[in-house]
Amino acid sequence: MTEILALIPARGGSKGIPRKNIRDFAGYPLIAWSIAAGLQAHSVSRVIVSTDDEEIASVARSYGADAPFLRPSELSQDRTTDLPVFEHVLKWLEDIEGYKPEMVIQLRPTSPIRPIDCIDSAVRILVEHPEADCVRGVVPTAQNPYKMWRFNGYDKPMNPLLNVDGIKEPYNAPRQILPPTYWQTGHIDAIRTKTISRKASLTGDVIYPLVIDSRYTVDIDTLADWEKYERLVYQGGLEMVTPDKRIRRSMPEKIELVIFDFDGVFTDNRVWTGQDGKETVASHRSDSVRFSELREKGIELMIMSSEPNPVVEARAKKVKVEAIHGIGWQDKGRVMREVLEKKNIKAENVVFVGNDINDLDCFKIAGWAVAVADAYPEVLQVADFVLSKPGGHGAVRELCELILKNL
Repeated sequence: MTEILALIPARGGSKGIPRKNIRDFAGYPLIAWSIAAGLQAHSVSRVIVSTDDEEIASVARSYGADAPFLRPSELSQDRTTDLPVFEHVLKWLEDIEGYKPEMVIQLRPTSPIRPIDCIDSAVRILVEHPEADCVRGVVPTAQNPYKMWRFNGYDKPMNPLLNVDGIKEPYNAPRQILPPTYWQTGHIDAIRTKTISRKASLTGDVIYPLVIDSRYTVDIDTLADWEKYERLVYQGGLEMVTPDKRIRRSMPEKIELVIFDFDGVFTDNRVWTGQDGKETVASHRSDSVRFSELREKGIELMIMSSEPNPVVEARAKKVKVEAIHGIGWQDKGRVMREVLEKKNIKAENVVFVGNDINDLDCFKIAGWAVAVADAYPEVLQVADFVLSKPGGHGAVRELCELILKNL
């Protein structure tokens, strides 16, 4: 069996986003996403995290990676390159354990969103091409470099960044006749160990591509990046490696029933209590605007709530939606199954929208589990899709329009 080591470099001294490697990203520490990629790949023999930080090492171990040593401080500086880090790991493993992998997979934590077959595909390319020194993940460039310029100062003329044989003034040429170009990503580098030891390089001279769908392009440097890519996890509809080994499902092709929780979905989860003890809630007036269109498409709508307050029934009657309320906190899953059996509807054709932990049983049943943007963390972790709007602020309408768009 070929020994293949997945190596995740994760120093503790991040400046742009402090403690970013163990900061929560879409429900899990950022580093957990890369650890999951290594552990779930069929070709990887071992996953190691190289870090100078004991807390990072502890988190890494809790998610299944090895962290058998702490990286020396001189290899953990802002300007430290990857090569000496990899050389240190390989030397330590050989000297202390006698372990010598044939290939090393670099998984950068800052590119956490990976296709499920990313690692195994890169390894396969490396195996199929014995002359290859490494395989590097790339995506088509968003901007063509043949239309870029080298800047020499505001008071000096510019120079073309690149020239193309046979094409005069490529910066004026149609994009279609220019050579295709690709951008290297942080998703994966698959490297022969001898490339590192003999050529003192993480790429060598013969570099093969693993072309990755550009929708997976992620490189987290700022908090704005962080928020943007969390939305990609929740709303991008991508099949990706996740720390819980769960594939987020896409919207069903056939939808027969949409079930909404009430508090925290139709409402913002707040309640006003008057002196007479009566409670009132706030909901979004436009949430029901698209209901009639869904019904015309043959989709039933229902509210299912644990809340016993008559306000649920009143709001449901107003928007002409069937409602079951006053359900026991732990009974929603059972009631949902009874509803589906009575209506003769298959669970895979049902969408459930929730926000709290008592909705999790319904998430397990539904063909597509949807959470509002401000749902509890446990709910966000297991949702197939997370809406951009919070409960009571247009989340219901957002889902309706999303369904109508995809019918």
